[in-house]
Amino acid sequence: PNYKNYADKLTPKEYIKKVKQREIHDPVLSFQLSNEFHVIKVLNAYMPGDEGSQEFATLLEWNNIYYQEKVKLLNVKKSTVRIGLVQWQMRHFSNLEALYDQMEFFVDAISGYSSDFILFPELFNAPLMADFNHLPEAEAIRKLAEFTEPIRNKFKELAIAYNTNIITGSMPKIGPNNGLYNVGYLCRRDGSYDRFEKIHITPNEASYWGMIGGNKIKTFDTDCGKIGVLICYDVEFPELSRLLSDEGMNILFVPYLTDTQNGYTRVKRCAQARAIENESYVAVAGSVGNLPKVNNMDIQYAESAVFTPSDFPFPSNGIKGQATPNTEMTIIVDVDLDLLKQLHSYGSVRNLKDKRTDLYE
Repeated sequence: PNYKNYADKLTPKEYIKKVKQREIHDPVLSFQLSNEFHVIKVLNAYMPGDEGSQEFATLLEWNNIYYQEKVKLLNVKKSTVRIGLVQWQMRHFSNLEALYDQMEFFVDAISGYSSDFILFPELFNAPLMADFNHLPEAEAIRKLAEFTEPIRNKFKELAIAYNTNIITGSMPKIGPNNGLYNVGYLCRRDGSYDRFEKIHITPNEASYWGMIGGNKIKTFDTDCGKIGVLICYDVEFPELSRLLSDEGMNILFVPYLTDTQNGYTRVKRCAQARAIENESYVAVAGSVGNLPKVNNMDIQYAESAVFTPSDFPFPSNGIKGQATPNTEMTIIVDVDLDLLKQLHSYGSVRNLKDKRTDLYE
């Protein structure tokens, strides 16, 4: 209705732009724009004889962020997702079956609480290298890689049997041209699985084991929405998680292995930063204890946790749940995906919406 005072200087579109930029106050349009209404088009001769608007009107749209299309019950995406983390104790295993027993113990325990995801740590199967400790480190870990496919197949069985999605942590794998990679698997409860790779290799992994980095990064579809997985050091590179976020990731899983509090602090702080900048949940799980009979795997330090964005709907410290440091245990946490939708549109700050893609990719 205030357009009559500017009709001789501004077109309707120019007027709307200045109202949006708060250079002009319009008693109706200013209120609508401040409440997330979007102008779709300008309508001419909408109300003949209306001098205030000069017979112009705006067609407005308001997006309901909570709207979901009706789907079959079998395919309903959950808004509340339960995550279970395994803080794994490194210990001697006499054989592969003993490792399987410990894996199943944790899957059984966590799935008993109807968890949607179970996350294991990076290189949790390292105790099996004890039998090869007489070999150089680079040869011993290649022997360990021989167990990777059998362990993956066991996880696939457990995911189906216990009706849960398992992120297997990571394990060494021989790849193209005899290269040694650090890889893991998402084993879904429907029997399907996907593979993820560690992209950035630490100096220690390269010099002692001869590992090389992978080159594939993508999100994974699950019955609880899109997730991403970054292995340990990868979470310290914000570019990777931003690529996953651009694909619609809601939860980032980070299996890690750190030997000191310094290393853990890097993982923790970077994981918290990823939760804030990508407006997502980040779950990290590591191993504790020591392996005196495995070279280059002597000690471990972990404090597994689930981190959140930092805004009013979430814990004030950005930590949804956290394990006791250096203690074998599990933590089980519920995360609400609808809170992420609310944050995207109405947060105190809106990191994803306010990206300056005109300046940086």
